[in-house]
Amino acid sequence: MFSKNNIKNLKIKNRIVLPPMVIFNYLEEDGFVSAEHVNHYEERARGGIGLIIVEATCVNANGRLAGNQLRLWSDKHIVEISKIVKACHNHGAKVIVQIHHAGLKTVPSSSTDIVAPSIYEEKSNQKNSGLSARSLTITELHELQNDFVDAALRAKKAGADGVELHGAHGYLISQFLSPLINKREDSYGGNLINRTRFTTEIITGIREVTGKDFMIGCRMGCNEPDLKTSIEIAKEFEKAGADLLHVSIGFDMTPSELPVVPEEFKHNWVVYGGTEIRRNVNIPVIVVNGIKTPEQASDLIKNDQADFVAVGRSLLVDPEWVNKAQQTLPIKPCLNCKICQWFKTGKSCPGKTSSIS
Repeated sequence: MFSKNNIKNLKIKNRIVLPPMVIFNYLEEDGFVSAEHVNHYEERARGGIGLIIVEATCVNANGRLAGNQLRLWSDKHIVEISKIVKACHNHGAKVIVQIHHAGLKTVPSSSTDIVAPSIYEEKSNQKNSGLSARSLTITELHELQNDFVDAALRAKKAGADGVELHGAHGYLISQFLSPLINKREDSYGGNLINRTRFTTEIITGIREVTGKDFMIGCRMGCNEPDLKTSIEIAKEFEKAGADLLHVSIGFDMTPSELPVVPEEFKHNWVVYGGTEIRRNVNIPVIVVNGIKTPEQASDLIKNDQADFVAVGRSLLVDPEWVNKAQQTLPIKPCLNCKICQWFKTGKSCPGKTSSIS
């Protein structure tokens, strides 16, 4: 877990990753970075993390999760992102910025013209209020690809070591990958090669403007819509030039399509999906989801099931998680609240304020 590893020429001091977790309450009202926001990342860099992935940062004003989401659609945002990057670099952590567009999950307060790969209508029910979106024109599709490329270049100018395309959790790239959502009949829909084209062309575009040493990662689901298909998607990303894969959850949560975890596997289906994708590609893979203790993280590395392990909520509870793990000191545990209290304000987490037992 504490061994060094490289992503191409990027030297990472250990195998622990802070995954991207959006912190709306730390942003200024205009979406700019606050001192509190910088401190959040710097605390965890100081705590020993090898790689930090900055939370979902929107590439277009009309594709936001919320009005005050981090942003990189203008050059004026470069200096804002650079504040986070510099603070983390000061403590030896490498930094990549996750770039993002919500697609049909865009909040109405950010845009009344919500777009997706194809027309989408979901009726409201007891669980949700329904989603609807119009289909992107081919011109708009190419413009959005350019938005991702431009955002990546701005991330480089901000000093970041790379970017991660957010292709998981049902957002725009995930929507293109999903045959359940993407019903296009042109070269960006239909078979798997076409469904990955939106993303692979972005990867190519980013490489052209940022150079060979800038790290390009992709976050993707292991159930898009199933593990077998997701493995093929991962291979296409690798072929296009991706340097790193970060395997999480896709759009479809149909139980019959979720990876079946062998009895002897110690982690959940998301982690298992990541380990299976790793067996089928030749680039580093980050696994994530429900990994809270040093023992769990170390087990995945020692058994050669992952190159990096993302530790999410436990690093929110205890920013010193990595240093404490290395020194075998007690770590404040995540209490696994049914509704995570940390995301309310960043201060109301009961685990963060409790004494260590």
